[in-house]
Amino acid sequence: MSDPLLAVTNLETHFPLRRGILRRTVGQVRAVDGVSFSIDRQKTLGLVGESGCGKTTVGRSILRLVEPTGGSIRFDGHDVRETSGAALRALRRRMQIVFQDPYGSLNPRMTVRAILEEGLVIHQMGEAADRLERMRRALEQTGMPATTLARYPHEFSGGQRQRIAIARALVLEPEFLVLDEPISALDVSIQAQVVNLLVELREKLGLTYLFISHDLSVVEHVSDEVAVMYLGRIVERAAAAEIARAALHPYTLALFSAVPNVDPARRRRRIVLGGDVPSPSRPPAGCRFNPRCPLAETVCREIDPPAVVVDGHHVHCHLAAREIERADGNATVAAGRIAAAMQAATTVNSG
Repeated sequence: MSDPLLAVTNLETHFPLRRGILRRTVGQVRAVDGVSFSIDRQKTLGLVGESGCGKTTVGRSILRLVEPTGGSIRFDGHDVRETSGAALRALRRRMQIVFQDPYGSLNPRMTVRAILEEGLVIHQMGEAADRLERMRRALEQTGMPATTLARYPHEFSGGQRQRIAIARALVLEPEFLVLDEPISALDVSIQAQVVNLLVELREKLGLTYLFISHDLSVVEHVSDEVAVMYLGRIVERAAAAEIARAALHPYTLALFSAVPNVDPARRRRRIVLGGDVPSPSRPPAGCRFNPRCPLAETVCREIDPPAVVVDGHHVHCHLAAREIERADGNATVAAGRIAAAMQAATTVNSG
């Protein structure tokens, strides 16, 4: 089995919390606090969770748009954190990002040609004629005509702008894309088109994706594996079909219960969580989800749960560990018991 294209180990990204006239550091915002995962070549990892859980910071830390404070990031065998200068620039050409907001990510003062050509010039990729051909090819791959090059971003709709943003990433011929909520700012009627385009591009160009989103229905559709984040940490990770069918963490169950479904036979009963997400500057002791978990016990408030792995299904939960042991390692049986306990603890009709 080949090594993964991207391997992230114990990634930490903390931001100083400063107060007073002298701006003294009085604490740390633990935006990402010990995240580990890997992505195989030509695969997609979906990273999901509530707003503010650290998903975007993970993506930007991998590309070093935000400097991590700890952990390891290895891309195709290269240590990203230890790379600098020309070597880092060459590595970044192979790793690109598509931002969430197509209105804010494109410079309104630049033509589409200038936007797409900027990266080619920085990375010294080809002469003028070759660069023009690369830009036309990238636009064609995203379904935009070559006449797009002479126009400005304000002349396009939100969906068209996002296609241009994708073309800007593709023009450098990368191997890995961080897709930071690429459809959340788009109209619902356009979202499916962009998602299908991304799936098609992955298959056609052999790309690898980190797909960041809060929309579980989309993530389940495009991802090979799904990782669920809560308050700076991944609490559960498994194959997309497995995590949808047999989620083990109470937080994951609550997220999936909120996904709407038009099929009454597949509609889930809604699990409503109480309380607010704690501050990442003062995360709770023990399991970080314990203040909102209706199944929390004393051990959950005192001890941080270690990872339990069953057939590639990773979960950080004391209850899940106990139920898996009770079910003789059968994760499906354990998941059913945890789901039943969650529904009994706090449930409303999803109607």
